Amino acid sequence: MKRIQLGEFEEIVLLTVGILHGNAFGVTIKDEIEQRLDREVAIGALQVTLRRLESKGFLKSKQGDTNEARRGRPKLFFEITAYGKKALDYSKESRDELWKALPKLVLKLK
Repeated sequence: MKRIQLGEFEEIVLLTVGILHGNAFGVTIKDEIEQRLDREVAIGALQVTLRRLESKGFLKSKQGDTNEARRGRPKLFFEITAYGKKALDYSKESRDELWKALPKLVLKLK
């Protein structure tokens, strides 16, 4: 099986979709990341990342209802797949291993 690797922004997006469980669509994902991380997110970069994560099998999407405020276009809701959870687990375990290997002296540097 090939390794599951996530880029930093991919990991942030996956985690945010999990946080918003059931209410994760473009605008809510963007707003949640910006609020929690005090980091601006370009909607175009987010949309490209969501599509990439979906094509890798880490996310799946489904269309919501249409409404007049969106000119009849449905919202596209995202949720994490089992493979996406596995990718997050791998990412966390990898980072934890690196943190454990970091000498305590390094953390005290100023």
